[in-house]
Amino acid sequence: MIKQPPYLKKGDKIAIVCPASRLPKNIDKAISVFKEWGLEVVLGKTVTAEYNQFAGDDALRTDDLQQYLDDPEIKAIIAGRGGYGMIRIIDNLDFSTFKKNPKWIVGFSDITVLLSHIYTNFGIQSIHAQMPYTFDEATPESLASLKAALFGEEIKYDYQTHPKNRQGKMEGILAGGNLTLLVMMVGSNSDIDYTDKILFIEDVGERPASIDRMMRMLKRSGKLAKLKGLIVGAFNELPDEKIPFGQSPEEIIWETVKEYDYPVCFNFPVGHINDNRTMLVGKTLKFQFK
Repeated sequence: MIKQPPYLKKGDKIAIVCPASRLPKNIDKAISVFKEWGLEVVLGKTVTAEYNQFAGDDALRTDDLQQYLDDPEIKAIIAGRGGYGMIRIIDNLDFSTFKKNPKWIVGFSDITVLLSHIYTNFGIQSIHAQMPYTFDEATPESLASLKAALFGEEIKYDYQTHPKNRQGKMEGILAGGNLTLLVMMVGSNSDIDYTDKILFIEDVGERPASIDRMMRMLKRSGKLAKLKGLIVGAFNELPDEKIPFGQSPEEIIWETVKEYDYPVCFNFPVGHINDNRTMLVGKTLKFQFK
């Protein structure tokens, strides 16, 4: 049974923590936005901590996140940024209090590990959305979709259709996130059962050959065969290659899944882009794509 954390209301406390990479800039805009929404913002120790590239060492990041997982006054936990590091601490966390009293956890990119873990192990929904680090460049529409998700309002999506879309209706539980992290979790206790899911994927800074390798790994493991649908977000900031791979990310993905009959939507506004719309991981949703 899927659990939906309680929606927020004005006056609620939320915590911002950084369970992965350190913040290289202030997050004043995000704090102001949350306050405009009527929320009280609590900052974890990791918001200002530094340890090499991380927001504190593994022990500090674990303790910081654990404190707010257990704190009954905190109604949502917002990851300050992604980067790298969540996979180093996920097995050190105690979710016993959290699973009894779920709260919204928000993030994307490296935070895919945490979102997938709590869905797979506890059946708890979470929010794949803009993080404080990305608020400065975020579109109003992407921030509005995050607010809607937190406060229980309807989220509406608009996008530009893509010539490779396979049209159709899809209905199922939404799962997914950053492709690299989805692949890195295969075989672990954070891995997702892809059967009958609407899968959404995105990535940044990966070579086309790497994207091809990851998609084929998912296919060979049987994870792409029984989806209800596939939503493809942004695959951007591709590195220059001395010898071009010869296919775009969209062409690579289409070649991998074209034999299946479920709908496929490209060009969806999700990923490492300014218009990163909110996706509710673990929620049963309906989509129709043209």
